[in-house]
This record gives sequence, C-alpha cells and structure tokens, in this order.
Amino acid sequence: MGPRVLVDATAVPADRGGVGRYVDGLVAALGAAGADLALVCQRSDEERYSRMAPDATVMSGPAAIAHRPARLAWEQTGLPLVAEQVAADVIHSPHYTMPLRAQRPVCVTIHDVTFFTEPEMHTAVKGTFFRSAMRTAVRKANRIIVPSKATRDELVRVLDGESTTTDVAYHGVDTATFHPPTEEDRRRVRMRLGLGDRRYVAFLGMLEPRKNVPNLIRAWAEAVHWRDEPPALVLAGGSGWDDEVDAAVAAVPSHLRVLRPGYLRFADLPGYLGGAELVAYPSHGEGFGLPVLEAMACGAPVLTTPRLSLPEVGGDAVAYTQPDVDSIARELGSLLDDAERRSQLSAAGLARAGEFTWAASADAHLASYARAVAEA
Repeated sequence: MGPRVLVDATAVPADRGGVGRYVDGLVAALGAAGADLALVCQRSDEERYSRMAPDATVMSGPAAIAHRPARLAWEQTGLPLVAEQVAADVIHSPHYTMPLRAQRPVCVTIHDVTFFTEPEMHTAVKGTFFRSAMRTAVRKANRIIVPSKATRDELVRVLDGESTTTDVAYHGVDTATFHPPTEEDRRRVRMRLGLGDRRYVAFLGMLEPRKNVPNLIRAWAEAVHWRDEPPALVLAGGSGWDDEVDAAVAAVPSHLRVLRPGYLRFADLPGYLGGAELVAYPSHGEGFGLPVLEAMACGAPVLTTPRLSLPEVGGDAVAYTQPDVDSIARELGSLLDDAERRSQLSAAGLARAGEFTWAASADAHLASYARAVAEA
C-alpha cells in the first residue's frame, strides 16, 4: 500500500469538461488500483465519487465552495484541515492551484502552459490568475504532474521548472463512454440533431480562441461549398468566449448548414463522434488533447494540428493540418474525398487509443505521490 493521498476534486465543473473527465478517470482508476485514497469534492459530486471509488474516504466541502472565490479561499484554510482529518500523507491538487500551508507534500497538475505562450487565447482575468497559480506551483509544490512531454518541456522552458521534479502522466480514455458506436447510436444522434441522412463534420469542445473554431468554420465552408451534397458542420460543446465564432457562422453561404447544439449527453458522444465523416480539432495547441483521443476511441478519423502535445496523442493515426484557413480547407477536403484514407485513420486511431488507459495514468500518479512523500 502506498501513501495515503487526498485528491482535491472541488474544482471539477458541473459540465464535466476536460478537468472533470481527468479527475473522474483518475479517481476511478486509483480506486480500482487499491490506492489508499481520500477525496474531497462538491456536495453534488459526493455520491458520484463514492460509486467510482467505493473503498475511498469521500467527503464534501461546504456549500459555498460552489463559487470560485470561496473555493479558492477554502483551499488555503479548509483543505489542510481535511488533510489532517483523513491523515493524508500527500495532497493532489489537480487543477493548477494549491494550498500554501498544507503541512504535508503537495502534487499539482499543470495541464498546459498556453496562459504564458499564447495569452491572447485566454481572457485577461483568467490568464492573470492562472499565470500566478502556475508560478506558485512551480515554486512551492513538491511534484508537478503534467499530461505530456510537450507540456513538461514548455514548463521547463517558460517557467524554469525542474524536469527532475516534473512527472509525465498521460491521460487515459474512458472506454465505457467512448467506444465505436452502433448503428442505433448513430441514428439516434442524427435524429436529435435533425440531420436525417446528411453527412457531417464534427467538432467537440469549448468554443474558445485556442480551439481555432472560426478558422475551422471558414475552412469547412471553403472545402464544401461547391459540392452537390455538402456535409454539415456540427460544433458541439460549451459556447465559450470566442467572439469570432458568430461572425464566421454569419458569413457561411446560405445553402450550407452549421449546427451548434451545445453540450451533448454523454450517452450520445459515441454516436456523434463515431458517426461523423471526420472529427476536426484544429487547435492552436493542447496540454494533452483529450478530445482527440476520445474521438479516436470512437473510431472517428481525426484531423488535428501538429502543435504541442497533439502528435504525442495522435501519432501516425490521425491526419494533420496547420491551423490557418487554407491548410485546414485543403486537408479537410482531401479527407472528405478519400473514403479509404478515412477508413485507415479510423482503424489506426481506434488501435492507438487503446494504448492510453486510466490504469496506466493511475500508476504514474501513484509513483509521483510516492516520490513527493519520499523527498519530503
């Protein structure tokens, strides 16, 4: 049995975005691995995590921490008290911030460094806050956990982080949720989206500047506007704060169809991703690229960019494009014209996705926790 770890899951958002899927996948795998685990979360998540890790000690924080300012204040005062209460040997803070007076070792997950390298991709308030949090974590945490070698290298380059105290732990993919869909799965999603038999190009993620959605919209229109049966473009996920998305949609020719259904049910994601002609994710850069991995696990051919960690995830099993409009249009059009290539990418992506498991991620995290305790 390794050290007793307290995972702080209070930052997990209700919409189960990237950090939510990371913490959910990790906690379930730590529980399955028999880790000596305690967890503190939002009250609305207490039952969920108790089911995920039935042998763990699961506690909820006060109701006020549903609001970020209160949560950040509680992290400094309440989280160390919880750690004392559950006799934790180490605390894992999985979303950039950390308690400064924890009286025990702390591991912090830093997901990416784009708050420094591409500040224009984030809101000013969010960028200022997370840059400060990352500087603090690099200076104060016992171990830093990152989801890719690219993020580790950026951390060392940009923040003078120590590679010797930074541990790479790739994310896994939840195959209970993300898997090749049945025909019924595909049909149900098409009916809900009102697509009928129409083909579509899929995007899944927050509509934020880093995801490069305006260029995707413009490139898709360029690649399909002349076709007899142009595929639709479906932009699923949170509305985000990219003001250019609306303008790009407004400029789409009237005979083309763009759908923005918002968040989809988790049960519909295999049918959505696996039922697309291809999944396009032309991000300017990711700390890991979980949406690419999840699309691969659904058997979707994927088009993404060779930026930061994305080649570590996609390898030779995805198609690549530069993030400008002309490049995306060219590569997207080429894939739409080549059914054999899409079939090859589908098979290769599914096989590669099988290499990324939450069990392996849990092992890497457990090793980081043990190093933090031993070094402290």
